[in-house]
Amino acid sequence: MATTDAERRHDPGLRGFASDNYAGVHPEILAAIALANGGHQVSYGEDVYTAHLQEVFRAHFGPRAEVFPVFNGTGANVVALQALTERWGAVICADSAHIHVDECGAPERVGGLKLLTVEAEHGKLTPELIDREAYGWDDEHRAQPQVVSITQSTELGTCYTPEEIRAICDHAHEHGMKVHLDGSRIANAAATLGVPLRAFTTDAGVDALSFGGTKNGLLFGECVVVLNPDAVRAMKHLRKLSMQLASKMRFISVQFEALLAGDLWLRSASHANAMARRLAEGVRAVDGVEIAHPVEANVVFARLPHDVAERLQKRFRFYFWDEPAGLVRWMCSYDTTEQDVDSFTTALTEEMGKR
Repeated sequence: MATTDAERRHDPGLRGFASDNYAGVHPEILAAIALANGGHQVSYGEDVYTAHLQEVFRAHFGPRAEVFPVFNGTGANVVALQALTERWGAVICADSAHIHVDECGAPERVGGLKLLTVEAEHGKLTPELIDREAYGWDDEHRAQPQVVSITQSTELGTCYTPEEIRAICDHAHEHGMKVHLDGSRIANAAATLGVPLRAFTTDAGVDALSFGGTKNGLLFGECVVVLNPDAVRAMKHLRKLSMQLASKMRFISVQFEALLAGDLWLRSASHANAMARRLAEGVRAVDGVEIAHPVEANVVFARLPHDVAERLQKRFRFYFWDEPAGLVRWMCSYDTTEQDVDSFTTALTEEMGKR
């Protein structure tokens, strides 16, 4: 039997509410990776798993969908946005958008894009908000608005309805713009809405999206999904240029097959959402704690005294979202348990009682 010198260097029972990226790999995903291992397969996406993945995604998004596996979410967003824009193009997005606040300037520095941000309540754009930046197409001095980028579910844990996304897409297309959807937590949105993935993407008019995997139990990997092939250009070249072409792509593709061919994606997301709802219900009962945004996915944003948050962080890992405002973020994942949630709520109650 093969041996290794590696040792487990963490407590597998340790839980926190900092990020769904903290969670390990879902056992069904690990089994799929092992299934794809052994023997030789053609590299750089010419393998049988990546070929079959096209069928898997088309079952969810329609017959015109094209899928391009990549390494990570920032890479997916940058590649997709580059494919949707020209060199002088700009992207309208919410001021809370991941592409604006959490990607180290990659859309600007790597993609060469100008981001036009709009303040949006609960992280959601509307046609009226888009119009604050949707102008100046004949002005040679202004970066040209060419894409509207929305996030589903949003960075603040809210969800667009299919009708809201349809209104955004119709409005953007009327102005000659395209629509990109950052779907790092797209499964959580579908679970909340109770509709198929295509209901708020393909059927609503979205042109391309970034499909998240690591936040829903994958080891690594995301995908760019082109829903309207007429809206993009040079995807395979931009993926390589952006350093997102995996040599052993079969190990990304087989994970998404395991996630999407059955109901694993929905089971995992539904559970994470349910744990967030349980957490919200528990903390609402604690005097001095305020829920800041609607809890519609797998995250709870709350305001509480700074000293309480600091003490609580020593017991459970989580992040401040806006530290001066006392705003914190608590994330749930596919492996969060009811006991995890209840233990956290008890700890919060105890720390609030020390004030």
